Amino acid sequence: MRANKLRQIWASGGAVVNGWLAVPNSFSAETMAHQGWDSLTIDLQHGLVDYQAAVTMMQAISTTNTVPVVRVPWLDAGHLMKALDGGAYGVICPMINTREDAERLAAWTHYPPRGTRSFGPVRGLLYGGPDYPSAANDTIVVFAMIETRAGLDNLEEILAVPGIDAVYIGPSDLSLALGCSPLFDDLDPPAAEAVEYICAKTREAGKIAGIHNGTPQAALKRVEMGFQFVTAGADARLLATGSQQALSVMRDGMPTGDGGGY
Repeated sequence: MRANKLRQIWASGGAVVNGWLAVPNSFSAETMAHQGWDSLTIDLQHGLVDYQAAVTMMQAISTTNTVPVVRVPWLDAGHLMKALDGGAYGVICPMINTREDAERLAAWTHYPPRGTRSFGPVRGLLYGGPDYPSAANDTIVVFAMIETRAGLDNLEEILAVPGIDAVYIGPSDLSLALGCSPLFDDLDPPAAEAVEYICAKTREAGKIAGIHNGTPQAALKRVEMGFQFVTAGADARLLATGSQQALSVMRDGMPTGDGGGY
């Protein structure tokens, strides 16, 4: 089976630099993938992407060595299995609050006897290779999102579930749950302390800590803290930022009173 680059990076002690895809377009996904991201996560929860678009985006990502990851809409067996059948090499599942949630997530993403995933990998077989059925359980990466007070309170039980490889922090939802402003990077103290706690406990459990960030600078600070999966940019935001930078140069250089145009 095709090796999972995420596991290779973690085995060497490194951190994965992840990009985020909310725009439902295969060409934009392909363009992002060709820039050298370690992984790209297709967002089916808050992005504008549906399943059919996600499949074409995974096909586009597969023209590179970038690893396709999918954040599913919710803890739902159908969403998880279809994401994996479509070729995802990692899944991020929102709102994992209890050990029971984590057990369901692990079961639905692993074939028997380690889980209850239904067999029918379709495109996953094409992407992963002919030995996908026997190797998928040890190749695919499963992230449980920790973003609620309940998830924080039950963290150690969640981390103890076999088949949960990593956690992924949603800073905005976690902040809201703790009575703080919904931010990505400069978190209010209670949320910042919770992030440090989650990272430390995850590493103690021998698992991977991941987190969403608003900027590359913030992502680098998270790597220094011990996070080994950091989102450092999103397609829509990068498109907006690049446009703003280009327009700023143009507006600053235009003759006074000229609003542009031809």
